Amino acid sequence: MKIKFLGHASFLITTAEGTRVQFDPYEPGGFNGAIGYGPFTEAADIVVVSHDHADHGYVAAVPGNPQVVTGATSQNIRGLELLRHKTYHDANQGGKRGENIITVCRAEGLSVCHLGDLGHLLSAEDVKALGKVEVLLVPVGGLFTIDAEAATKVMASLAPKICIPMHYKTPKAGFPIAPIDGFLHGKKNVKRLGKSEVEISAKGLPKETEIWVLEPAL
Repeated sequence: MKIKFLGHASFLITTAEGTRVQFDPYEPGGFNGAIGYGPFTEAADIVVVSHDHADHGYVAAVPGNPQVVTGATSQNIRGLELLRHKTYHDANQGGKRGENIITVCRAEGLSVCHLGDLGHLLSAEDVKALGKVEVLLVPVGGLFTIDAEAATKVMASLAPKICIPMHYKTPKAGFPIAPIDGFLHGKKNVKRLGKSEVEISAKGLPKETEIWVLEPAL
């Protein structure tokens, strides 16, 4: 399985059979230019959306004719198991920003969890519902999502083998969110890979949690 960080909270997963799943597509140039990441260039077969804000649910920007997954109903598509779990975009049960749907994508003996714009810590019930997670895609920038401290606690609760940060301040993200440094500070097993895409197999997972920092592709 290949995992490619496109930018902001958008990732493209490509299975060994060639199925392409894109998570949370943003609107290039959206929010008066705050989204500075470039347009998507690769077609997707499936697009998974955590919520309908333009920096996460702009499906029109994705090339091809993908099947779009919204809402909290879990389903199986093209041999992929997509577990959908309702959470919230804030710490007030959605009172400020509404719902957020976490997705666990299971394929090739791997479980990849995309937290979307999670705005609160996970309860024991949430952790149980999500099940085993090998790869965690976690927002760390705060303000609109959990911050570095909360992201660290969420990572600990899910105990993934690989944690990939997302939704943080970069030169192409004009939102007033924090850079990645606060999340990385003081942590061991941090790997800055210097590339946007990695290939992962169930047999090649690290024994302890490692944080892999990917470079935005766009």
